[in-house]
Amino acid sequence: MRVVLAEDLYLLREGLIRLLEAHGFTIAAAVETGPELLDALLTHRPDVAVVDVRLPPTLTDEGLQAALKARREIPGLPVLVLSQHVQQLYARELLADGTGGIGYLLKDRVFNAEQFIDAVRRVAAGGTAMDPDVIAKLMQSTSRRPGPLQRLSPREREVLELMAEGCSNSAIATRLVVSDGAVAKHIANIFTKLELAPADDANRRVLAVLTYLNGTAARAR
Repeated sequence: MRVVLAEDLYLLREGLIRLLEAHGFTIAAAVETGPELLDALLTHRPDVAVVDVRLPPTLTDEGLQAALKARREIPGLPVLVLSQHVQQLYARELLADGTGGIGYLLKDRVFNAEQFIDAVRRVAAGGTAMDPDVIAKLMQSTSRRPGPLQRLSPREREVLELMAEGCSNSAIATRLVVSDGAVAKHIANIFTKLELAPADDANRRVLAVLTYLNGTAARAR
């Protein structure tokens, strides 16, 4: 699996390179500026991009802007954002095209290699990997306007939040202390209430999460 990595801090960049290579990834390019990132993404068309938001030359949002431009050229390009802070605008723009293969992790909340590598693989496979703090930030204004998300029960919203984090059915069952069957029933209800037509459940799962995240982002504007 080929990765383009963008991180301006030398030690962190080298550490990420070694971590990814140790888990079987190939580093197609490792860059430290926004322009370099855009060029690398368009040139190498990797299986996944791991991107810091703030890159030289201005250390504002070059990393994300380069990733967004690349996704417009390469629809569905998987992008995992690493950031020090929750930025609602950044998350909303990343979600705006309604496709999968997105993640947003906070650097100081990645506690072990397995957590990070699992997130990279899920995003590369077209899924989502959202830090709970990012989700909570996007949820702040969700109750202000009616919409499809308001059809969900409190328990269904809990299940959908955990789906957005990337949890499997069994992991959701463990977190909520319910049976796997109960989780499957809640997810089926979520698909119905969000009007997701019968299709491959993996695809509907991503679509449900994107509906949720896009809805929360839109209400956080």
